[in-house]
Amino acid sequence: MPSASAVSRTRPSFATWLGTTNDITRTFLSAGGVPGLINMGGGLPEPGTFPVPEIARLAGEAVKAHPGQVLGYGPIEGLPELRDALAKRFSTPTTRLSRDNVFVTSGGMQGLDLLGKVLLDEGGLVAGQFPTYLGALDAWRPRQPAFRNMELDDPAFDAHVALAGAQFAYAVPNFSNPTGRMVPLATRKALVAAAHCTGTWLVEDDPYGLLQYDGEPLPRLIDISALGSDGTTYTGPVIYMGTLSKEIAPGLRIGWVIAEPEMIMALTMAKQGSDLCTSGLTQHIALAALEAGLIDRIQPLLLSTYRARRDALCDAMRTELGGWFEWEVPVGGMFVWAIARDPALDTDLLLHHALEAGVCVSPSSVFDAAGRNRRAIRINFTLNEPDRLAEGVRRLAEALVTMQARKP
Repeated sequence: MPSASAVSRTRPSFATWLGTTNDITRTFLSAGGVPGLINMGGGLPEPGTFPVPEIARLAGEAVKAHPGQVLGYGPIEGLPELRDALAKRFSTPTTRLSRDNVFVTSGGMQGLDLLGKVLLDEGGLVAGQFPTYLGALDAWRPRQPAFRNMELDDPAFDAHVALAGAQFAYAVPNFSNPTGRMVPLATRKALVAAAHCTGTWLVEDDPYGLLQYDGEPLPRLIDISALGSDGTTYTGPVIYMGTLSKEIAPGLRIGWVIAEPEMIMALTMAKQGSDLCTSGLTQHIALAALEAGLIDRIQPLLLSTYRARRDALCDAMRTELGGWFEWEVPVGGMFVWAIARDPALDTDLLLHHALEAGVCVSPSSVFDAAGRNRRAIRINFTLNEPDRLAEGVRRLAEALVTMQARKP
């Protein structure tokens, strides 16, 4: 009988795409378990904003009132009543949505994963807003796509050229992850026009849309796409994605995709080979929360808490990091994107020194499919209180000094 070591040598290798992924997401999700570490690397909400008593009450009521639906299997597309509620929530006079336009997912990440499965052939082309959300890059990595970067802030950006030939385009128009920037109205219109003209699907990821601290909201891409329609059920090229993770709590794992009905059917076929159905319990909690107006009630607390933390972070950065980085104060979202003044500063290397100093941030390389952008960092401000943010920035400045001193 062969030895254990001999058997292990004959096992097949893991899939090749695993060698191309990053470990940054795991780092900042596990950072909370490291004693004393200040985690400013993830896109994590403040647990104190979670409506715990309301969720507990809604969960108990759901189990008692709908035990079969809550504890059993459910429709792949999602709870019909929840799909109706989401269609009502996102309908406008020009964007007419029905249940057939709505698909419920187990969090926003599942929506990204399933879109990759239904739209991406191996090696297919994705046109992605650059820098690109690392979760999207991870979701599509198994398909080993090619990426065309869309630099939406570039005055020379041409939406038709960017979308032509791509299997889909991906954008986070509201307070982009990682940059925190809002895509201007003219660029939004150009993206939608290019989607209609080229036939390319346009994915609008909107997890942060309600987290706006200054200014007025801009229309969603899907609403721009529906302008001039005949008022029937939406059949345009925009695929709109959202989640309750930033609006209520991420542990609910409730997200949605809103798109034309044929896309909803394709996603249904993909989901049946994934988790089969989203939790009936959390879907009923989400439905009850929407019907009770829970999101509207807790939004003022979210905005006041996060606005104060954004301001505290930027104040500390001006004091400690102004000589090292430049940045814009975001009008919404969860992040500040800081670009090193010195183009030779390597933020992958900075992360190692930052962890030694007791603080975690996200380096820009993980938001670049090619991994070449190493000049910026993403800093989250929603998880930590103002004094802890200030201490995190002080530690980051300390790490910069240490890194500079250790240069060969």
